[in-house]
Amino acid sequence: MNDFVTALGLVLVIEGVLYALMPGGMKSMMRSALETSDQTLRVAGIVVAVLGLIFVWIIRG
Repeated sequence: MNDFVTALGLVLVIEGVLYALMPGGMKSMMRSALETSDQTLRVAGIVVAVLGLIFVWIIRG
């Protein structure tokens, strides 16, 4: 559980840094996401989740 809370905290840090460093870029990405089909977003989400899982699996080996 400690690892999960740490990972969640890191996600929040990364998101916060992105919004702080490039707010215009984040707005642009949000607009782009709104114009992208649900199916494309779903596939992209699954791909990123699997890549993240593989990354954690390799690191934690």
